[in-house]
Amino acid sequence: MKHLLLLSVLLYLQTAYGQQSQPHVLIINAHPEDEISCSATIYKITHELKGIVDLALITNGEGGYKYSTLAEAYYNLELTDEKVGRENLPRIRKQEQMNAGKVLGIRKYFFMDQQDSKYTLDERNSLDTAWDVGIVMVTLQRLLMNEKYDYVFCLLPIPENHGHHKAATIIALQTVKNLPDENKPIVLGVANSGRNDSVPLVFHQLKDYTETAIDPAAPVFVLDRSAKFGYKDKLNYKIIVNWANAEHKSQGIMPSDNDDFENFWYFEINGAKGIEKTRQLFEELKNVPYPVKVY
Repeated sequence: MKHLLLLSVLLYLQTAYGQQSQPHVLIINAHPEDEISCSATIYKITHELKGIVDLALITNGEGGYKYSTLAEAYYNLELTDEKVGRENLPRIRKQEQMNAGKVLGIRKYFFMDQQDSKYTLDERNSLDTAWDVGIVMVTLQRLLMNEKYDYVFCLLPIPENHGHHKAATIIALQTVKNLPDENKPIVLGVANSGRNDSVPLVFHQLKDYTETAIDPAAPVFVLDRSAKFGYKDKLNYKIIVNWANAEHKSQGIMPSDNDDFENFWYFEINGAKGIEKTRQLFEELKNVPYPVKVY
């Protein structure tokens, strides 16, 4: 009887302090460094909720050579030369990704090594020619079936985004849509915003892709990177974002200080039953568990 009472108390405390869910998350991204968009959320899930986050990365990152000027001295390679960059960046960026993942607490990586062909706004470049979409979808399907993730995080496929970002999200949604109901995770699309943004981001659906439709009944779920804690409230989660960002040295184009919020849109293919579960997760993520110390 005493053991049952103790178990009940522990379960209550877990619920009260937001430590019960231990979510199991898969991120599906096109490029190394795309995880920065939800990096504070990743960190809080792995470190504070004791959940699991894995990363499926579709491309090899070779197309980032144009942004490698500052990294040339660091790596002692002329990475902005296309031939040199395409030859060396897949190896370099894979290691950078794992370095950033160590900061964030990512458990496993699934590298698909599809060609990072070029910058384009056209998602068809990836879907029709640059990537072997069949292999990517089969790989993701097997991964999702085996691991039984609670959530998939991907980038919100807004029209102005890189075509590879949109293609990765379309593939993720199509793959999840075709899974058996008992294996379907909740798919969320992330985009960042700043506290002083003059115009809020509005997104309903990427044209021609019904699977990208957002559920109008669901709220946008938000994590505040600028939540203060620590001695004299001098710390916030932007520090973690910058630590992870700094590991992607071959790029150097991801300023994050102006982004205060990680915003997650709930796709309609999830169905209404997952809205409450997602709401509970983000309520747990609002908790800042670090005790206030007096010196």
